[in-house]
Amino acid sequence: ETNGETVQLTCGWLWNCAGYYDYSRGYRPGFPGQADFAGQIVDPQFWPEDLDYEGRKVVVIGSGATAVTLVPAMAGVAEHVTMLQRSPTYVLSLPLRDVFALTLRKFLPTRTAYFLARWKNIFLYMGIYKVSKWRPAVMKRIVRHGVAKALPEGFDIDTHFTPTYDPWDERLCFVPDNDLFLAIGSGDASVVTDTIDTFTEKGIRLASGIELEADIVVTATGLVVQPFGGAALTVDGEAVSLPEKLAYKAMMLSEVPNFAFTIGYTNISWTLKADLTSDYVCRVLDHMKRKGYTKAVAVSDPNVGRKPFMDLKSGYVLRALDIAPKQGTEEPWMLKQSYVHDLRRIRRADIEDGVLAFT
Repeated sequence: ETNGETVQLTCGWLWNCAGYYDYSRGYRPGFPGQADFAGQIVDPQFWPEDLDYEGRKVVVIGSGATAVTLVPAMAGVAEHVTMLQRSPTYVLSLPLRDVFALTLRKFLPTRTAYFLARWKNIFLYMGIYKVSKWRPAVMKRIVRHGVAKALPEGFDIDTHFTPTYDPWDERLCFVPDNDLFLAIGSGDASVVTDTIDTFTEKGIRLASGIELEADIVVTATGLVVQPFGGAALTVDGEAVSLPEKLAYKAMMLSEVPNFAFTIGYTNISWTLKADLTSDYVCRVLDHMKRKGYTKAVAVSDPNVGRKPFMDLKSGYVLRALDIAPKQGTEEPWMLKQSYVHDLRRIRRADIEDGVLAFT
């Protein structure tokens, strides 16, 4: 639909680059008593441009990337910002400015400095992920040490920054230059770990009986997964059931011809996988043009085991298990979350691999 009219487009290849979030709504659990609250409730996905929080009491509900970004950004302007979380998240500080990259640029040509800085960052994030999976106790100690160093002495780290799960069972949250911890240490922000009993006229009453006064409540309570921007797929008039499909190289669907999608990594820069997907789709299209093919389809093996597309235990992932495609237990249906691995199997592997069939 455009300008109030319905337009039909046809193509020889459909490439979906809509991500996997529903941008028309966020996830908000039902909070009792919301109608009683006299203040303003803000959904970060639809941030009011005219929101004035200067000198006001703000409660941010959540502990993920949105919350740890908003709290230090609002602190110092608001009277006070409270991050209210049901359970803690692993938070790791990284430098805002890449000193390694800036130093290289002083002594090396731009292209060389870029290449080295890029790979340094790739290996850094891969290393964090690998250590988290192979030696979770080691990563727990590293994260805890960083938090303890950044927060005032005596801060209750066990309650507010020590999750019950292992690192990278859910996403790690990265903050630049300790900004979240500095906001807490200055007294402009605080963290409360508790569950909500009900909203009240003046704020939020917690299960512990404590009432947090608030003029503004920000519900950074999560995202809603929506594959392919909500598009309903059909093949020859038959609806495609996404949970029954396997993801081929995490960029095509089994038995859905001439269709690709771009999904980035969860543990490293999204654009790394987007680049690989772009290269691959172009290679496939070039191959089809050279050979005179008009159809390419990934043919699944019924003997391949199935598991969730993403191996995170985050709420938004678990809520989407019934609407998302699956990954397989074997190549090329397996999602490795490894850029180095995908360089080999996507950028350099043969197009004609016995799984992607051309006619």
